[in-house]
Amino acid sequence: MRYLFIVQGEGRGHLTQAMTLERLLTGRGHEVVKILVGKSPQRMLPSFFTDGVGAPVDYFESMNFLPSSSNRKASMVKTVLFNGVEMYRFFPSAQFIRDEIRRSDADVVVNFYELMAGLAYFFYEINTPMVCIGHQYLFMHKDFGLPRQKYPASVGLDFFSRMTSIGASKLLALSFRDMPVDPGHDIVVVPPLLRPEVLEMEPSEGDYIHGYMLNSGFSEDVLEWHSGHPEVPLHFFWDNWNAGKVHKVDDTLTFHLIDDKEFLKQMAGCKAYASTAGFESVCEAMWFGKPILMVPSHIEQDINAFDASRGNAGISCDRFDLSKLLDFAGSFRPDPSFRDWVRSASEKIAVELENVGR
Repeated sequence: MRYLFIVQGEGRGHLTQAMTLERLLTGRGHEVVKILVGKSPQRMLPSFFTDGVGAPVDYFESMNFLPSSSNRKASMVKTVLFNGVEMYRFFPSAQFIRDEIRRSDADVVVNFYELMAGLAYFFYEINTPMVCIGHQYLFMHKDFGLPRQKYPASVGLDFFSRMTSIGASKLLALSFRDMPVDPGHDIVVVPPLLRPEVLEMEPSEGDYIHGYMLNSGFSEDVLEWHSGHPEVPLHFFWDNWNAGKVHKVDDTLTFHLIDDKEFLKQMAGCKAYASTAGFESVCEAMWFGKPILMVPSHIEQDINAFDASRGNAGISCDRFDLSKLLDFAGSFRPDPSFRDWVRSASEKIAVELENVGR
């Protein structure tokens, strides 16, 4: 079968999922004919993605979360206002997606949570079936059990998720754990898509804390904590392209520009992991059996943290208070069943995609 991918370029999660799925499908004799990536001027795509995929990659302009003035949490007000005013700029993107799908002669479109894909299916007649894949579709599952009163912004997130999946024949919801199919929303729960490089690495326990922050403004928290605990080695990854590939503050604190191979190497060998609660990196930490501190930067990550915390994979906080992480690490015990769930991903996801239209 011939597949065309449409990928949201925000963060690293959707990109690594697309890389993994491309390898999975080509390994089973299928072809990924093209990958379309939605990007904004605020983000640069990491080289690990552009160098790591085999299919030709093309780009279109898309909506992305805009950071607050402190470059910490996403500003939903700025995001809604800016994208609302600039909406006219995105119509060519929907048309571009339509034209690329038609030219590709693909049998199936796989959408990694990109809004423009849903809008393309809304505005234009596209006969190629689309499957949407993402952790966010799990939040709409009837058995997920999200306390909506605690997360009122989740209503808006669900609306966004439905917009990304307009015209989809099936939703594949990536999840930390198995759940039955929710036929009311055509939601099929599947394991996380972790790359072979992750599955093949052996974890070890070093003396340092490893971290990732989507928005570099969180570095203030890390610098403040480090000033009071200079004896604890810290290796944090960020998206501050102006700081260079490696920004060594002193002997025990280093900031790294996001680099996939180095990121995984540091993850596998760390004592504990701190992040802004992106689904992909939380799954990687769970695979390696690392205790996690989650500092969400928007509603989606708030719910990721809620879900991981109730499984005792980690704890949630509103800032990078690494003392709390070290305290949690003292009593942390990894869940061995998570690895078995992840190992079943290839077959479960491949079967769902191969059965589209049958």
